[in-house]
Amino acid sequence: MAFRPHENLWQITDGQRLRYLGAVLAMGVTNLCIFAAPFIGGYAIDVVVEDDFAYGHPWLVDASTALFGEITHVGYLWFSALVALLITAFGGCFLFLRGRFAALASENITRQLREMLFSRLHHVQASFYDTADTGDLVQRCSSDVETIRVFLASDIIEIGRAIMLLLCVMPFLLTKDERLAWLSLCLMPFLAIGAYIFFSKVKEVFQITDESEAAMTATLQENLTGIRVVRAFARQGFEIEKFGEKNAAFRDNNYRLIQLMGYYWATSDLFAMSQIGIVLFVGAVFIQQGSLTAGDLFAIMTSVSMVIWPVRHMGRVLTDSGKAVVSLGRINEVLTEAEESQEVVPPAGRARGEINFERLSFAYGSGLPVVLDDISLHIAAGETIAFVGPPGSGKSTLIRVLLRLYPYQSGTVQLDAQDITTINRQWLRAQVGVVLQDPFLYSRSVAANLAVGRPGAPHQDIIAACQDAAIHQSIQSFPDTFNAMVGERGVSLSGGQRQRLALARALLKDAPILVLDDSLSAVDTGTERDILQALSARRGRQTTIIIAHRLSSVIDADRIVVLDHGRIVQLGNHATLAATDGPYQRLYAIQGALDASIQADVAVTERS
Repeated sequence: MAFRPHENLWQITDGQRLRYLGAVLAMGVTNLCIFAAPFIGGYAIDVVVEDDFAYGHPWLVDASTALFGEITHVGYLWFSALVALLITAFGGCFLFLRGRFAALASENITRQLREMLFSRLHHVQASFYDTADTGDLVQRCSSDVETIRVFLASDIIEIGRAIMLLLCVMPFLLTKDERLAWLSLCLMPFLAIGAYIFFSKVKEVFQITDESEAAMTATLQENLTGIRVVRAFARQGFEIEKFGEKNAAFRDNNYRLIQLMGYYWATSDLFAMSQIGIVLFVGAVFIQQGSLTAGDLFAIMTSVSMVIWPVRHMGRVLTDSGKAVVSLGRINEVLTEAEESQEVVPPAGRARGEINFERLSFAYGSGLPVVLDDISLHIAAGETIAFVGPPGSGKSTLIRVLLRLYPYQSGTVQLDAQDITTINRQWLRAQVGVVLQDPFLYSRSVAANLAVGRPGAPHQDIIAACQDAAIHQSIQSFPDTFNAMVGERGVSLSGGQRQRLALARALLKDAPILVLDDSLSAVDTGTERDILQALSARRGRQTTIIIAHRLSSVIDADRIVVLDHGRIVQLGNHATLAATDGPYQRLYAIQGALDASIQADVAVTERS
């Protein structure tokens, strides 16, 4: 999908303007029908008041005579009412068309906006999410889009309606009484000026209100996601107070917005009623002077009322347009975010899995500390290689660079002797199966989560992947087995089960490169041994990269890379590194002593 942000509300209607034109034209026909009723009513009033059919409309008089055989007051009034009813019904049909055209146009536009936003959020650079607030993004994709939909569904048509009403009414008023025609517009400039001032004020206040609502939504989303942590630390009171502060800020800002609207409605009502009062008072004087009939005054009064309220209503239209402008600006902030470059033609076939890092250096941003410093390493296709080191040494960052989640500053990274910066990102990531320490699971069934790795995989392959990940027995114990729901983020599973299910998903993908980023940290040692044995049986089928803090996970690797402060400080197999003085030997000794102590404590507990 092409990402083309819209600079203003006119551009956003591109592709739907014919529908809006149809809606405006339908509204025009409706307005003509609506105005016909006061005309007919005015003639009827004059016929009754003056007791003279000469004051009636000739066509209505002739048609009434032809229908009833003779002209009577009752016949004329009944026929006039019937004609007014039919014209109103005809106008109602066009009013329906107006609503249909406007609804189709607005829904299509907002649907496109939502899809553009959702798609863009999948294409922005990974660094965007380092500072983005999930609750705020949800607000932009839902509330801000809805604000624009409300404006597009009704307010654009209201603008056209007000203009067309003025264009329709003025000729009629001028034919009835030129003096009242101009007098009926004397206060409308003040309404228009007031609406403009209101628009300039409300736009700023709405932006503040919208941002405070986004902050409140973000707080709510964050707390619901981490509700178990909140309860575990007994922080309910603190978090409720924090949410209360955000809620109060939103309330206060929204109150300011409502207060502004109250000032506008009160002032505009005063002007609107004053305008009607002026016409009524002057019209009564003209009737007393004999220069205006009661029926003409009725028609003029009704017509002026039909125009003045839509003009006064422009304040609400401008309010919604101000909100829509703010919302469109917030949406454009996402749509204008830099996206990942996407090479058009991906490489053909399946990667072999050979990886080469050459003098690679990387930092997460300008001025930030270097995370990877002059890394040079060749990983053969089918090799099992492990990375160990203290937290912050750059182990996980190396994988992010390999997946092109972040651009590196210097050096090269190659896959099968091809620079990854020239490889299509989607194809590149399809060649890598990744299992993270804190894996993400969808709120779907076990089968649906596995299908993410390889949609449509044969059942025997699913079973084999689950057995290799030591999760098959657990799945069989679920009441609905593979159809069991795992809950949001896999909440119904234990930490070990989540990791093993994510591992099964990655194994099912059968990518040429498998990355295990501390993905066995939550499983017990027996289960870990079973998984490692299964992975050993698969050795050679894919390049396997293991990142771990627990050395039992890396002992059988072909090579072990020890990282410290972003540099390779040791490289070799387990036997060589364990016998060489250095960080690995010290870490192995510490973990060995710790494991021995734990086993001794367990033995003592069992004897007692």
